[in-house]
Amino acid sequence: MAETILTISSKNYSSWSLRGWLLCRMAGVEFVEEVVSVDDPANRAELLLLSPSILVPCLTHDGITIWDTLAIAEYLNELRPKAGLLPPERPARACCRSICGEMHSGFANLRSALPMNLKARHAGFKIWSGAQADIDRITTIWHECFTNYHGPYLFGKLTMADAMYAPVVTRFLTYDVKLDQECAGYCERIMALPDMVAWCEAAMIEPDELEELDMEF
Repeated sequence: MAETILTISSKNYSSWSLRGWLLCRMAGVEFVEEVVSVDDPANRAELLLLSPSILVPCLTHDGITIWDTLAIAEYLNELRPKAGLLPPERPARACCRSICGEMHSGFANLRSALPMNLKARHAGFKIWSGAQADIDRITTIWHECFTNYHGPYLFGKLTMADAMYAPVVTRFLTYDVKLDQECAGYCERIMALPDMVAWCEAAMIEPDELEELDMEF
């Protein structure tokens, strides 16, 4: 069988790469990482939110190429249905797909105002109203999930929803976003996942930097 490859970009800056990588890990798929340099013009445009499409991460498996994170999630769910990327109950699956879709297509203000940067810490960061509205919506989603599915993750056990929202957790830490106890506890659990720890450790030793995202806020 042909080697399974996951093409990603910067572990420090790329939220979509983190999502795709976590999904593959959750699904139990063995893969080889192929890293696109931040010096690549197309990749740089994606990281700086200047590209009309997101083509990284890209999963190559069994001669098939899947380049959209939500498509990767659905593909992996078909490939490894017992991995539990989607909840077992139909209503919960519908909710999971809905909040994943909202993360996939929404929260533009949050993305632009609080770009992912694992190496940075901005204490007392001033959050403008547009980004705050996105934060409020995300925490509302989390509270509804904890109420309906009782934690410790969004749908009880880890699902694709946790992979989709994991980069948001890192943003909340980077920009010192104030959270209530329930949401803060969720962030701690996500950051403590062995795969998140491994990803963050690798991000810290990356030599590549994007000056545009390392500016002093």
